[in-house]
Amino acid sequence: MPLALVTIFTLPPLWFFVVLLVVVEIETYEFVRVCRSWAPHAPLEALLALVPPTALLLSPGVLWPSPTHVPWEYLLLVQMLLSVGVGSLVLFGRTPAEEAMGALGVFGFGMAYFALPVAALSLLHRLDPWVVVLLIGIIWVGDTAAYTIGSRWGRRKLAPIVSPNKTWEGAMASAAAALAVGAAWSFWRLDHVSWEVLLLALLTSVGGQIGDLVESMLKRGAGIKDSGGLLPGHGGMLDRMDALMFGAPVMLITLWAMGFEVVVP
Repeated sequence: MPLALVTIFTLPPLWFFVVLLVVVEIETYEFVRVCRSWAPHAPLEALLALVPPTALLLSPGVLWPSPTHVPWEYLLLVQMLLSVGVGSLVLFGRTPAEEAMGALGVFGFGMAYFALPVAALSLLHRLDPWVVVLLIGIIWVGDTAAYTIGSRWGRRKLAPIVSPNKTWEGAMASAAAALAVGAAWSFWRLDHVSWEVLLLALLTSVGGQIGDLVESMLKRGAGIKDSGGLLPGHGGMLDRMDALMFGAPVMLITLWAMGFEVVVP
């Protein structure tokens, strides 16, 4: 937590973006390892080179003035990377025909899976570093509440095939913790408890929990327990950041829909 706070509050936008890319590149490497069994002869390592430019195209505020507006030209380039670029890569990478669809899925999902959180976190950071703190609080406190309540009182399985240990009781505890974090953050930053912030916290929590389950689904499909061993006791970097991968884009989209002024004092 201290390291995260130092990164959030001391780094300028460009260097914050660079740090995010480093973390995400580690996650991408782990993701390629997880997905290797679905396309063992495809050039999946190229995903490591595709994620940074995709994230940069979705984050013009890092190098250009507007942090909240992505020109349509950049979105068009992203679509070309996803279609023409990925299709050509799989074709000329001599991917066996029976692995082509699996490879396309890994590239197509992987580029969005890793580039969008970088773009979202970067834009949230430029909006207000305290919003990033809100996001991290929602995810981390929610995870702690889900584990604590779910392991002690959880009875009804949330997704038994994908993640047998997760329960509805834990999920509800995570959502309740997110609302508490949102209320505390809102009262502290805005001097009142805002229903918009509470809704933002709830939707972000739901997005984060879905992100956790999606990563569990990928690991279950690949027949592995952890995405890696970089963090003792936590598995890989992707295991630790899986909820943020969906939580950050959900928070950004929700703020776009509500209007950024709901969180900027």
